[in-house]
Amino acid sequence: MFAGLPELGISNGEDLKETLTNCTEPLKAIDQFQTENGILLPTLQSALPFLDLHGTPRLEFHQSVFDELRDKLMERVAVIAEGKDEDRYTKLEELLEKSFPLVKMPSIQPVVMQVMKHLPKVPEKKLKQVMADKELYKVCAVEVKRQIWQDNQALFGDEVSPLLKQYIVEKEAALFSSDLSILHNFFSPSPKTRRQGEVVQKLTQMIGKNVKLYDMVLQFLRTLFLRTRNVHYCTLRAELLMSLHDLDISEICSVDPCHKFTWCLDACIREKFVDAKRARELQGFLDGVKKGQEQVLGDLSMILCDPFASNTLVLSTVRNLQELLSQDALPRDSPDLLLLLRMLSLGQGAWDMIDSQVFKEPRLELEVVTRFLPAMMSIVVDDYTFTVEQKLPSEEKSSLTYPTALPETFTRYLQDNRVACEMGLYYVLHIAKQRNKNALQRLLPALVETYNDMAFGDIFLHLLMGHLTLLSDEFGTEEFCTAVFDKFLLTSYSSKENVHRHTLRLLNHLHQKVHQSTMETLMKTLEPPKQSSEQVKELYTQLTEKLEASKRSPPEPEEAPGLDLGLHPVTVPTTASTPTTPL
Repeated sequence: MFAGLPELGISNGEDLKETLTNCTEPLKAIDQFQTENGILLPTLQSALPFLDLHGTPRLEFHQSVFDELRDKLMERVAVIAEGKDEDRYTKLEELLEKSFPLVKMPSIQPVVMQVMKHLPKVPEKKLKQVMADKELYKVCAVEVKRQIWQDNQALFGDEVSPLLKQYIVEKEAALFSSDLSILHNFFSPSPKTRRQGEVVQKLTQMIGKNVKLYDMVLQFLRTLFLRTRNVHYCTLRAELLMSLHDLDISEICSVDPCHKFTWCLDACIREKFVDAKRARELQGFLDGVKKGQEQVLGDLSMILCDPFASNTLVLSTVRNLQELLSQDALPRDSPDLLLLLRMLSLGQGAWDMIDSQVFKEPRLELEVVTRFLPAMMSIVVDDYTFTVEQKLPSEEKSSLTYPTALPETFTRYLQDNRVACEMGLYYVLHIAKQRNKNALQRLLPALVETYNDMAFGDIFLHLLMGHLTLLSDEFGTEEFCTAVFDKFLLTSYSSKENVHRHTLRLLNHLHQKVHQSTMETLMKTLEPPKQSSEQVKELYTQLTEKLEASKRSPPEPEEAPGLDLGLHPVTVPTTASTPTTPL
């Protein structure tokens, strides 16, 4: 407990023990030891008997004086460190040299740690001693740990790794949330709210203003993204940069070439729309990548691969297409639309670019604009034509039935092209938001085969399940249930456990709307096999309990919530060739 005192020429318990062992008059020896090692203040000696008269133990007195002096010293250390004296750090180094031998003494340790905390460069020998001692390492300030970490990537990795795992667990928990809603989904929190999360805040504090540590974290994120293809690491890459931006850490923001691009994109994500002014700014950053600096495209592609970024880009594309419809304009003639598709393409190519280390923008296939988007528009026209037909007086109606087949170009591009597939999936969400049952029944079966099984990814399924709650009453019909379950979800639930989970999430929310015989069939089909995860088994158990409870007490009818769906309809001139319903 008192290790280090002899090194400073101060007696400790062992010295007192030796003195008492070898002396002939113990009381005199104790008195002499107290005089030599007490507070060396002549006027104090005559005052101490007064404390004895009041029954105050000497230990209590000395301890209170010690505590007061220690607090004053720690305050003085902070004042010196914050001062302007040129030799302030020399003074602190001298104090560290004198106090460090007592670093293991609990009462002195805070002083040593305070001195180290305020030194911009702690002597390497001292850092090694702290790093070698688990207890000291645990209690030292983050400012000291940064100095240890910057030369010990493995140790820093051990500290960061649990935080990165926690971040992914939190994101995946949000995607499988039991709360199904179109108003409160994965993309609802604002960027600033997300940056207040525990993991981002801890990483921001660990990095401080240290560029080397920031670069290490970015390298960890790139490596994990490559290893797992998990796009949430891309979100964290953007959130971390913007968290440092919020704190005005110019030491890092000024050297990250993605800073201004990310800042501009962050504003778009906040608005859930890329307006024309910001689109020009973003284009300027992309066009400004100079020869020899192409490596920055790898980081820009990661920023654009963030699901919050791609969500904003696709929503903006849908709105852009609405405007083109209202103007009788073609997709190929819109520079804003082409830029949005260019950024989508760059974001979706992030993994390939970082893996291959070939830093070159992927070429957007021109036929996505000239063939796929027109095919998608033709589906809108079909829908519009049918809607208008239904409104005609009975004598003017033809025998037109709602089309079931889809243009071959549309389905082919869903399967073969990443950007087209993303657009197609968001179009499905868009028609679900409009409660368009007919179009959904037509499109959902086409999603069984999509590029890289994107339609069975967690983000799309999370959004789709929330959007389907708008059509809850349609689940009472066999036709709609067949389209949603038999022709889409149940085609892959047995091979993809995440689909199984999302299907059970949906049924936990909508089971009261599904016809009893359909529900019984679904329950038999969705019963989890033994090897299923606990989450699937738990969802199935919850659903079983809800069904039992509803048999005992039939539910009261619910009121549909009021909705602000974000995408406002665009009025279209009524002509024979363009639809008047919003896209």
